[in-house]
Amino acid sequence: MIYASPRFYPGGDRAIEVELGDGMDFTLNFLVHSLTAAIRSANISGVIELIPELASLQVSYDPDEISYGDLVKEIDRLHSGSGGTDGGELPSRLFYVPILYFDHLTEACIEDYRAKVSAKVFDPDLVCEMNGLAGRAALQRMHSGTEYWVAALGFWPGLCSLMPLDDRARLIAPKYNPPRTWTPKGAIGLGGSLTCIYPDRTPGGYQLLGHSPMPIFDRAQRLKAFRDSLALFKPGDRVRFVAIDHDEHDWIAAKVEEGTYEHPNVDYQTFSVDRYRVWKQSITDGNQREAAQ
Repeated sequence: MIYASPRFYPGGDRAIEVELGDGMDFTLNFLVHSLTAAIRSANISGVIELIPELASLQVSYDPDEISYGDLVKEIDRLHSGSGGTDGGELPSRLFYVPILYFDHLTEACIEDYRAKVSAKVFDPDLVCEMNGLAGRAALQRMHSGTEYWVAALGFWPGLCSLMPLDDRARLIAPKYNPPRTWTPKGAIGLGGSLTCIYPDRTPGGYQLLGHSPMPIFDRAQRLKAFRDSLALFKPGDRVRFVAIDHDEHDWIAAKVEEGTYEHPNVDYQTFSVDRYRVWKQSITDGNQREAAQ
């Protein structure tokens, strides 16, 4: 549900939480990013940082330059001026992320959890069972059969929440209970209907589907893609997973290690939500799922 007008809440004395709706869908998330872009373009004095999330954004500000009340008025004005529109366009880079599905690294992590915590069903098999897929090959085709929208970054620097843009490739899965104490850096997981890429070795709870040797976070900023930021993705980017084999996985890992790897991406595109809606209406629900099996 999208609210008729934003709801504002103080986040201490230097931040405002702006909630635009209650839910987890593309339309609401695009509205979050549209308002974030409008606030950034307005160059409001005192605004320090904008942090967009799935259904809300946090605005960090300097109270010596602008008061809470005045900043609320400015943000509300920008929202009203746009008509609260969830249409339009935003710059959107497309990244191709290599993934070795059902790999040895995530399998070792799952095995460790099964031995020490709970003898759960292996993650890929659980996802197949919950989504009515014939097997792991069908799961791989389904998961790699859509572009994903970078809806938000959080929990850990660089960790992305990815929404599938093609509903025919939508998968669901529960999170671990209790969560894992560790997850391999580069692991790719599914929780709810969101996919994530673990930027570092961290605790985690998403069902693990594979591993990417391509880094999405780099403290040392060794690689070209990280010269301007420690994190690879920005909200509003898109991701396409490309299945690779063991040899390709090891080749990419070696290039990363020697500091010569270049991230494959397209950096000259915009995303039109209006054209996206037209495309969604033109597809027949269910075709992709049938083809994947």
